[in-house]
Amino acid sequence: MERRVLGRTGRLVSVVGLGTWQLGADWGDVSEADARAVLDASAEAGVSFFDTADVYGDGRSEQVIGSYLADNPGHSITVATKMGRREEQDPDNFTLAKFREWTDRSRRNLGTERLDLVQLHCPPTDVYSRDEVYDALDTLRAEGAIASYGVSVETVDEALTAIARPHVASVQIILNAFRLKPLEQVLPAASDAGVGIIARVPLASGLLSGKYTRTTTFADDDHRSFNRDGSAFDVGETFSGVDYETGVRAAGEFTALVRDRLGADVTPAQAAIAWIWQRSGVSTVIPGARNVDQARSNAVAGSLDVLGPLFASGVREIYDEYLRGQIHDRW
Repeated sequence: MERRVLGRTGRLVSVVGLGTWQLGADWGDVSEADARAVLDASAEAGVSFFDTADVYGDGRSEQVIGSYLADNPGHSITVATKMGRREEQDPDNFTLAKFREWTDRSRRNLGTERLDLVQLHCPPTDVYSRDEVYDALDTLRAEGAIASYGVSVETVDEALTAIARPHVASVQIILNAFRLKPLEQVLPAASDAGVGIIARVPLASGLLSGKYTRTTTFADDDHRSFNRDGSAFDVGETFSGVDYETGVRAAGEFTALVRDRLGADVTPAQAAIAWIWQRSGVSTVIPGARNVDQARSNAVAGSLDVLGPLFASGVREIYDEYLRGQIHDRW
């Protein structure tokens, strides 16, 4: 699998990483054995970047990753975690004292003295503009608790604000065939600044797998059931903010595009992932996986190099017809 430098971290990471939200919570239950099997299958397939957060399963995802890495010494895996969502979302809570508290907990969960990459986890917008926030992160880096820091954002404007900061190593943002706005300004700005881009929600919460219909149901503890109205967290995290029925129709068009341009040997999910990492400026894409087969299939997308300009234009046409008017100006 191709590898790229993840911005100012200086680390080489696989273009397809692994998002581990689903190994903690909010996607239905995944046993620890199944979670470790997903980590193992991903690593065996060449994945060298795991993304987690202290809030995923209230630390469970971090703990599973930490245990797995302890049992596999000599690995070359970079682990990115996130902090800030376990606290009330008040900008005044984003202080050096809180950062120390949060990173100390993550270091214990992951079993490491120094965290590879810590990202502010979609904090209130005001946080991205506060000098004292970046000063505190610089202090943690100088003290050796973290090697690098970045941000996870909801909006393009938040991303651009963070990219302008001199020590931000990476920006994590929703980018997929149903969320094209970051292509316009964020990716060029990040590339110019040497900031890495981590693309999350690459399958629009599974819509781009082409497997869902209007009658598909999800478990009660799956965010695709309980967060469709944004009552739990930003609605843009669920189906990329697209209403479900519109998303299913657009996904049908995307599946037809894949079949027409790439044939039956490439799945819609693989095409969706490959399309993202082949955008200039993207460092890595972090699809989730609930089982070994999904993990292996996602990793295959890291070696696909078959998506040409006709495919890209087809993605744009679907977006313009079905989605632009509904979501483009929101994030």
